Amino acid sequence: MPGIRCSLLPALSILVGLAAPAGAAVFEPTAFELDNGMQVVVVENHRAPVVIHTVWYRIGAADEPPGKSGIAHFLEHLMFKGTEDIAAGEFSRIVARNGGRDNAFTSYDYTGYIQTIARDNLELVMRMEADRMTNLRLAEPDVLTERDVILEERRQRTDNSPGAKLGEMVLATQYLAHPYRIPVIGWAHEIAELSREDALAFYKRFYAPNNAILVVVGDVTPEEVRGLAETYYGVHERNPDLKPRKRPQEPPQIAARRVTYHDSQVREPSWRRSYLAPSRASGETRHAVPLQVLSEILGGGSVSRLYQKLVVEERVASAAGSYYDAVALDLSTFTIYAAPVPGGGLAAVEEAVDLVLVNLLASGVTETELTRAKDGLMAAAVYARDDLNQAPRIIGNALTGGLTIADIEDWPDEVAAVTAADVLAAAKAVLDERRSVTAELLPEQEG
Repeated sequence: MPGIRCSLLPALSILVGLAAPAGAAVFEPTAFELDNGMQVVVVENHRAPVVIHTVWYRIGAADEPPGKSGIAHFLEHLMFKGTEDIAAGEFSRIVARNGGRDNAFTSYDYTGYIQTIARDNLELVMRMEADRMTNLRLAEPDVLTERDVILEERRQRTDNSPGAKLGEMVLATQYLAHPYRIPVIGWAHEIAELSREDALAFYKRFYAPNNAILVVVGDVTPEEVRGLAETYYGVHERNPDLKPRKRPQEPPQIAARRVTYHDSQVREPSWRRSYLAPSRASGETRHAVPLQVLSEILGGGSVSRLYQKLVVEERVASAAGSYYDAVALDLSTFTIYAAPVPGGGLAAVEEAVDLVLVNLLASGVTETELTRAKDGLMAAAVYARDDLNQAPRIIGNALTGGLTIADIEDWPDEVAAVTAADVLAAAKAVLDERRSVTAELLPEQEG
């Protein structure tokens, strides 16, 4: 069934540039472009007769027209409603009947479609995916039914989750101008007004070969993929009216912000703080790779500074860590989180976090911490390289996030080159309270 990814997963963003030892390539892909502007990337992996076929559109929730929040995700669902050649709902059933599985996902910077299938059926899924790139047909009853499905999805995933509701408030507080402040699934009152005409207008505007990336990974050769891609995708004309992505940009954040949310469903409180941060494609990009290393040192597991201080030494928290999304088309965030021990308070947690940050900014990181963090990132990437499912997601995420194949392949050298001074400079640039949003999730107050 169609799915939604409300934000870029931290683990995925970490893996986008990680690989084997420095000097080694990551995926060693073959890349080319069709005459109509569609970008194609092929990664050979002949360990099993399986292929993963994905199409990524350079369009996401952050590109939606004002007042139409959720339209990118809405269209993702409607893409399964059929064409002149495929009846509504048949797409996934055909894939399943041929032993495969499929899915779709929407984020701020992209919308993606994926099929995992036996190599002999690659032509089948490519023909179907290419068909719905330009030949989607939508019946009014199907559109209204799917809109109700999405409203229920929002109720289940967000409206019934205190943590998800707090997350929406944090983003709306962190970003004043940029559309990253609006949830990927959309605001309920705007979803309820989305129409068939809205969906078709968005589809015709953005779904075109020159706005798409085809990533095929598995038991194939570049020559096979090129022939099939030219046959099925190559027949579609480019959209000459497609314009560069231009979004409202975030002004400098000059004051600390706080969000406190009480909810009757909360049993255990939690605390988090996010900082406006550069990504690999936006802002002071030189800090992006060091920030990934910093996230490992600060909050990457049981040996991290936050865990050791809050959980092991002070015993004020039952969990603590950090995450940073380096792959975003525009400014990203660096986040620290912690959950107090049962019966504990958030004030003690925040005080302990602040002490960790003060010490880090004053003294920097040690060479031991630096080496351990970099080794951990490299090890994770080795596993990702061998995982058939990771390559298409990493490549598609990177290319729709403003990066290039070279950025992915060169990443090991960039990680290896990070110094303790680089990490400290990145920390000083980002871990500034004036750039932060501190959020508290608490049980409902009596009275």
